[in-house]
Amino acid sequence: MKKYGKDNQKYPIKYHPAVKRDDISHLPPNIQNRIIKAIETRLTTKPEKYGIPLRGTLKKYWKLKVGDYRVVYKIDSSKVIVLGIRHRAIDDIGITGEAE
Repeated sequence: MKKYGKDNQKYPIKYHPAVKRDDISHLPPNIQNRIIKAIETRLTTKPEKYGIPLRGTLKKYWKLKVGDYRVVYKIDSSKVIVLGIRHRAIDDIGITGEAE
């Protein structure tokens, strides 16, 4: 059993169903791999360190920059919920809703 603590906390990743269906599947394979690798390496270890908190009405959400793409996520106690992946030029930040 893994030991969880402040220094070695591992955050499981949950994807909103629309992220897999609509966001990731529509990206070119090389971009898909780059984003998935960033999520799996950065957000599972230190999501607060690598992410940028959003402001205003979205202050409970975070974004991770991966090249020209933004991964919008929420830190929910012991897990990270990925809510959307969008190109930075798109105005819609891509919050699709809560994960099931």
